[in-house]
Amino acid sequence: MDALRPVGRTLLRDRAYEALREAIVRGDLAPGAPLKDADLADRLGLSRAPVREALARLGDEGLVESKPQSYTRVTRPVSRVVRDAASVVRVMHELAARTGVPLLGPEGIRAMREANERFAAAVRASDVEAALHADDELHQVLVVASGNHAAAATIARYTPLIRRVERRLFGDAGSCGSAELHARLIDACAAGDAAEAVRVTTEIWAALEQLADDAIEVAEVTGIPAPTPPASSSSHGSAAP
Repeated sequence: MDALRPVGRTLLRDRAYEALREAIVRGDLAPGAPLKDADLADRLGLSRAPVREALARLGDEGLVESKPQSYTRVTRPVSRVVRDAASVVRVMHELAARTGVPLLGPEGIRAMREANERFAAAVRASDVEAALHADDELHQVLVVASGNHAAAATIARYTPLIRRVERRLFGDAGSCGSAELHARLIDACAAGDAAEAVRVTTEIWAALEQLADDAIEVAEVTGIPAPTPPASSSSHGSAAP
């Protein structure tokens, strides 16, 4: 469980949250896995308090579910939840493209091209971690350029629900996106064509919404029973990326 290494004592609540979220997204903590705060605290080298706070936050984000006096566990992928997350993330990236392109300079374009080169190389090598990291770096350039902190926070919150499924499908299908679509996005940004950048962004992220339709299939492939969608939204607001 590489993602659950002991962490430093600074901002313990946040460090525990980041470590647990990464372990869930990577699959080190599998869907349906029980979560015991004492065990997790021991693995992370922390007290139970920051771990409990981290689990509560992950519950708000739809990665953990709890029933008082019964269980706390990793949520299983639910098609509707993943699709909702992908839709929200798509709209935020469209906004970032619309407002970020006019503010993007040569350094930003160069950063996007370099990230896409790393992405393409990682896809060829079937290196899912490197591919997803490069993909995040590429799109983050526009998010930062836009200066929209609310969009950035929304993307950060819901992308893990998508990434959790996307990572599994990458392993099955050997691909997690299109470097060609990225190249079209970069060309639009370089030309200062915000409208075209938004159109390509829509195409890129709309494709991820299809991952929701594969969520149940992923559960079957991994031997995890297909879940019944929750009766209430209970913080699943969207993920994943």
